[in-house]
Amino acid sequence: MDNIKINYNDLALQEIERFGERKPKLLLHACCGPCSCYPLTFLCPHFDVTIYYANSNIYPTQEYERRRDELVLALKKFKETYGFEVALVIPPYDHEAYMEDLRPLKDEPERGARCLLCYEKRMEESYAYAEAHGFEYFTTVMTISRQKSSAVMNEIGKKLEAKHPKTKYFYSDFKKQNGILKGKAIREEFGLYNQTYCGCEYSLESRLAYDASHPKNKGF
Repeated sequence: MDNIKINYNDLALQEIERFGERKPKLLLHACCGPCSCYPLTFLCPHFDVTIYYANSNIYPTQEYERRRDELVLALKKFKETYGFEVALVIPPYDHEAYMEDLRPLKDEPERGARCLLCYEKRMEESYAYAEAHGFEYFTTVMTISRQKSSAVMNEIGKKLEAKHPKTKYFYSDFKKQNGILKGKAIREEFGLYNQTYCGCEYSLESRLAYDASHPKNKGF
């Protein structure tokens, strides 16, 4: 596949067309409530969706818990507004063990090798759960992020699919079709907390440094 030429949103729509009236089981890795809002509106009409909250990268513990709780709130609001029941699986949180592989890359810039490894670790954990529990499809909400290349995320998914042949990877680009703006509108309607950094202590340090030099620009 040539990443430059692929329209992952078109691939997603083409895959959905094959289902007919059937709704396959899909495991969705989610990093937080706000990033889940638009992907859920895209996926739930076509899939039986379960969210897997695998995010031991998040620091500190209070931030992990806040994002987890906001995701629970988002799913409650989503059911009330859209009528879809979305199950939630929360694996154990272990930041120190998770970061062992990432510490040697602490000096990497944001979106560099450390971040790519972090994306893959979380997707790998989630994908393994999907295959072990009989899900037909797996995907991640992370293609909606401005800070993350959809091509990179989908290439990770393609790589992991080869290791988990019982579960198909669902290609996506949730930034398409004004996904970011639609997600923002839903987040604001639901009154969700919107974090200002990706998750780990290195991204927090980077965000604090950025805010210190850009005091008028504190969005994420």
